[in-house]
Amino acid sequence: MKLVMAVVQDQDSSRLSNALMEHNFRSTKLASTGGFLRSGNTTFLIGTDDIRVEKCLQVIRDSCKSRDQMVAPVSPMGGNADSYVPYPVEVEVGGATVFVLPVDQFHQF
Repeated sequence: MKLVMAVVQDQDSSRLSNALMEHNFRSTKLASTGGFLRSGNTTFLIGTDDIRVEKCLQVIRDSCKSRDQMVAPVSPMGGNADSYVPYPVEVEVGGATVFVLPVDQFHQF
């Protein structure tokens, strides 16, 4: 058995949740916050048999696409913020960060 942890952007959360249900994967959703853009993320915890891990990864890959987005950079922590002019920059967002972990034991009470 494996635990698949997938951190996805909030925009992809509903699409992934529906796709997981469609393919009979049970999951738990946790609200999380990203460090770089300080934007909302959703972390999915998915327990699955070893033989279904590749299918789970494919569902995640198909549901969570990366895209370019214009964002205003965060002001610098130190120094004079009065002269700081934030120009929007284009960054790649979305996609998924996925961890696949072995599960030694599984209990359901």
